[in-house]
Amino acid sequence: MLKAVAPAPLPIRLVGRMVDWVVITIGAVMATMVFINVCLHLFHKDLAWVTEFGELLMVWVTFLGGACAAQRGAHMTITEFIDKLGPAERRWADLVVQSACLAMLLVLVRYGWSLVNANWGNQLTVLEWPMAFQYMGMAVGCSLMALFVGWDVWQIAHGVPRETRYPKSD
Repeated sequence: MLKAVAPAPLPIRLVGRMVDWVVITIGAVMATMVFINVCLHLFHKDLAWVTEFGELLMVWVTFLGGACAAQRGAHMTITEFIDKLGPAERRWADLVVQSACLAMLLVLVRYGWSLVNANWGNQLTVLEWPMAFQYMGMAVGCSLMALFVGWDVWQIAHGVPRETRYPKSD
């Protein structure tokens, strides 16, 4: 029998929804910018800033997309062995794996924010914005992933099985 679990606390749910909408918005902005620039190429015109801004947005959408996946337990996993474990052993294996992921994310958070702090004086070539904005995508995305993985670790430690934490939708 699956243990019932309360939904994530309201702040975590709100952050999750916000991240989802930001990723959707960035994707729409990127698609629109590229389409407009391709259309301009038909008239031998070009918006030089589109490439650099697109790269900046790609960094952001990559790491925020990782946060979207983390909140749903949707990162790729190889479960050949842990699927064969009993419920108690599976819980411990999940706890070890997610704790290791959380530890790595915390290293990336620290490294990401140090990159941000070190690059306020460097500028993007065309946009002339601080490069810190580009590196901030990694720092923010990994911070959000750490939040969602940390919530998952908390649930695992309290005995909530994966099937309840991440129900499959048919």
